[in-house]
Parts: sequence; structure tokens; C-alpha cells
Amino acid sequence: MKQIVCFGDSNTWGYNPESQSRYPKAERWPGVMAAALGNGYEVIEEGLNGRTTVWQDPIEEHKCGKDHLIPIMRSHKPFDLLIIMLGTNDLKHRFSLTPFDIAEGAGRLVRIARTIEDSVEGPAPRVLLLAPPPVSQLTSFAEMFKGAEEKSRKLGEEFARVARELACPMLDLAKVAASSPVDGIHFDRENQQKIGTALAEKVKQILK
Repeated sequence: MKQIVCFGDSNTWGYNPESQSRYPKAERWPGVMAAALGNGYEVIEEGLNGRTTVWQDPIEEHKCGKDHLIPIMRSHKPFDLLIIMLGTNDLKHRFSLTPFDIAEGAGRLVRIARTIEDSVEGPAPRVLLLAPPPVSQLTSFAEMFKGAEEKSRKLGEEFARVARELACPMLDLAKVAASSPVDGIHFDRENQQKIGTALAEKVKQILK
């Protein structure tokens, strides 16, 4: 049984931009991916609304991915693949980050994940890095994410650079899906489906 941990933010948790509630498990991209992978794979969801890569949020506390990663990995080890989908919340205006810095934060998580290895819990898992798609026209999140639209269009390029430097598999979700026009940040059902389907194929390539 191949085990996969999905480490992300509200788009991994399954935030529905229309209802502000959570999609059912089968409609969230990890659930879609699990169904497409079929027997022989177990998919574990670790999504948290507002999670950043490595940055401490002074307003929304306990959201730093760097602080969460090692405890989460150790709680699920041994497993085969860690999928990291973070970076969107790093675009919040309060952080004043460049696309370069956001990608570097994601790269730091890859480096940390590769260190978790011991005789009891087994070897470090493979890592798949996902670049979040650009945000679209912002509505209710416009003030919080002021300036994010332009920055987000550069994330794919910067994440690809980090992935090359780390020799890490990577998928630019801008080539697969788009953010919902309802709020500009989250995924509608159709795009949750597109992401899960595309990732199933990517996972099979990595874990073949």
C-alpha cells in the first residue's frame, strides 16, 4: 500500500468559495486523487485554512507550515510521498513577500521533509512540490490580498526554479486549474476535480 500525505492550506482542506463551508471528502482534490489512483494507495489529508510556508502570521496564529511539518510527518510515518501545496497565503499583503521569497519558503519545506529519516520511522518520503495557480479577480479577500494578483502570476516560474535546484518533482497548477471567480482564491468543484485527476497521473509517475 503506497501512502501519500497532502500538506496544504484551505484548498487542500476543501474550502468551498460559494458556501464558505467544506466540500465533501470525495469532492476535495485529495479525495478525487485517491479515487483515480484506486486500490494500492492511501491518501491522507493535512490541510489547514490560512497555512503559510514558513512565515508566522501575527494576526492568524498557529498557521506556519514550517512549525507543523515535522510533527505531521512523524505522526504519519512511514509513508511514501509528501505533496506540498502552499504559497497562496504567503501572498497576503501583511507579509510583503516577493514571489522569489514565497518559492524559497516552499523550498525550505522540501529540505526539511528530506531530513526526517531514522531507523524506527523509516526513510524520508519522496516530495512533490505544487505551485498554486494565480489568484483571479479578488472579491471578499481583495484587501487582505492586495497586490497578490500580479505576484501570483510569477509563482509558477519561481517554484520551478526551486524545484530544479532541489531536483524535486514539481507541478505548476496554473497549467491544470484556475482559482474561482467567486473569491479569486479558492477552487470550485470542477477545478478540485481537475487537480485531483492530474495529480493521480503525476503520483503514478513518481511512485511507479
